[in-house]
Amino acid sequence: MNKVVLFALISTLSASPVWAGHFRGHVDVKVGALSPLAAEGQQIFNESCGSCHGIDGQGTHSGPPLIHQTYNPGHHGNGAFSRAVTKGVQQHHWPYGNMPAQPEIGFSDMPRIVSFIREVQKQNGIVKKMHKM
Repeated sequence: MNKVVLFALISTLSASPVWAGHFRGHVDVKVGALSPLAAEGQQIFNESCGSCHGIDGQGTHSGPPLIHQTYNPGHHGNGAFSRAVTKGVQQHHWPYGNMPAQPEIGFSDMPRIVSFIREVQKQNGIVKKMHKM
């Protein structure tokens, strides 16, 4: 009997959209007041990056959340985001595959996008922690 209950519980949790979303890297992101630069970045991010990284950087089934401790400023500096956009990124933290370069995002948009990411990270308790290898 216990095996049947356990099987039912596992099956229910596995099929739950809430569990499935969080299992693949989705995070609940809270966005408060933003500076004008970050507000511009939010619009650009959601239009250009949101299909993979989720609205406001919460992550999707196609790409990781950027409002996540993995991307704290001590591990991924601001330049890492610009390099990812201009050169692409080899998969190394998440099971989503490589990120291709995004030539449609202009270099002048990057300070706005990075400002948005950093402000929202801070609002969600993500602060600089030095990376130890």
